[in-house]
Amino acid sequence: MLGLSKWLYRESNHMKMANTVASIILVILFCGSAVGTRTSLLSVKAQGGMSAVAPVASDGICKAMVQSQGYVCEEHTVTTEDGYILSMQRIPEGRSGKTPGQRPPVLLQHGLLMDGITWLLLSPDQSLAFLLADNGFDVWLANTRGTKYSRGHASLSPNDPAYWNWTWDELVAYDLPATVQHVHYQAGQKVHYVGHSLGTLIALAAFSKDQLVNMLRSAALLSPIAYMGQMPSPIARNAADNFVGEALYWLGVDEFNPIGEAVIKLLEDICNQPDVDCTNLLTSFTGQNCCLNSSVIDVFLDHEPQSTATKNMIHLAQMIRGGDIAMYDYNNEDENRRHYGQPTPPLYNMTSIPNDFPLFLSYGGADALSDVKDVKLLLGSLKDHDGERLVVQYRGDYAHADYVMGENAKQVVYDPLMAFFRLQ
Repeated sequence: MLGLSKWLYRESNHMKMANTVASIILVILFCGSAVGTRTSLLSVKAQGGMSAVAPVASDGICKAMVQSQGYVCEEHTVTTEDGYILSMQRIPEGRSGKTPGQRPPVLLQHGLLMDGITWLLLSPDQSLAFLLADNGFDVWLANTRGTKYSRGHASLSPNDPAYWNWTWDELVAYDLPATVQHVHYQAGQKVHYVGHSLGTLIALAAFSKDQLVNMLRSAALLSPIAYMGQMPSPIARNAADNFVGEALYWLGVDEFNPIGEAVIKLLEDICNQPDVDCTNLLTSFTGQNCCLNSSVIDVFLDHEPQSTATKNMIHLAQMIRGGDIAMYDYNNEDENRRHYGQPTPPLYNMTSIPNDFPLFLSYGGADALSDVKDVKLLLGSLKDHDGERLVVQYRGDYAHADYVMGENAKQVVYDPLMAFFRLQ
């Protein structure tokens, strides 16, 4: 098999190209991505050991991605209970301006290694955020801790290891409540929720604890991630089985930076394994996406990928290896007892999701990350759900990235999603 380093240098003799390809690999892992390469990426880190500050309106997603398309856009910040300062964007109306009556609020939550720009990558007549705004919704974009516009903290700098001491458990406990509560308060009414990939996992985990549902009208879960034990993606599974995240952690790499040298080196090692073929990177991760247009790549690479915590990557790998939806395992009974009061991590019980809470789930037959067998385990946990409150859509030709970047997603996914919201 051709190793990643040889493959990269066959394509280009420039290290920038190697960084670009490695970045694409990692973004594909859970958030969905694109095809193609380009020789520039943006890497944003706090400088000089100073605490990162919340972005200002003149230097944020509104200016970069929304206002230039003719939409009104507001920059917001919200601080979590554990001190992280998160950026949010609001698109309060469509291009045609204000319409009579209250606009139902919708919160859009991105996946791993991405940020709110996930929902803005395509043209206004194809991107979900713009479509919702043009169809009478009050649109809000979330950006989780550690991403470009959410690197602030009340006391910590991203250069401090403590800043990165979190997993998606903390997104469930702190980030998601902070953003939902902010939208609920600002809009003065219950909120619709849309999540993709990791954005579905944190929502399902919260719902299983009966959290936030009193502030939500419904939730749409695209390419849902819950159970991960049957994930067929060979590169993702190899990374989990070979403890790639743990290796970085042991090396003192607390920030999982997709274009960092340590990550690139480990990816080269993965791709040199005899059972991993990296010559078709996209398909190896996501499955064969049906409906991506390569013209979106320039937009994508202007803004992604984003960092996450290495500890978060370890948590996801634990789920792939173990097959359960559990909190982070410290691999030490005493440490687990200190954090959880028991020797093993508590499980998130999907059967505890309120049966009357409206859910729209859409999954793809070609998805190698949100595998059909794993999704069916989730649906089995929802077997007692009120039939009138659960809509399940299956797209046999869709893979992971199609749900946020598919050129036909408006017709096949977003239009049904908006129709579902209007019924709630």
